[in-house]
Amino acid sequence: METRAVAVTVTGVVQGVFFRAQCAEQATRLGVRGWVSNESDGSVRGHFEGPADAVDELVAWCRVGSPRAVVDRVETTEADVEGCDGFDAR
Repeated sequence: METRAVAVTVTGVVQGVFFRAQCAEQATRLGVRGWVSNESDGSVRGHFEGPADAVDELVAWCRVGSPRAVVDRVETTEADVEGCDGFDAR
């Protein structure tokens, strides 16, 4: 099975609403490896890698986010596989 990797940037009300923690839970459930982190501009940035369908499902989750999040935009670009071990909410 081919591994797909994407860089993700999520904007809106996505900090202080458990977005990263719940994203990490979803990633673990889906078998996606990588990380998410809060950025100084208020966005959340991430790197997701794993089976293409699982990565796509996690990106789809990001379009809705955690219950208290208000997602305005999700941008993705293809990325290089980093060989991440697990998923971290930084």
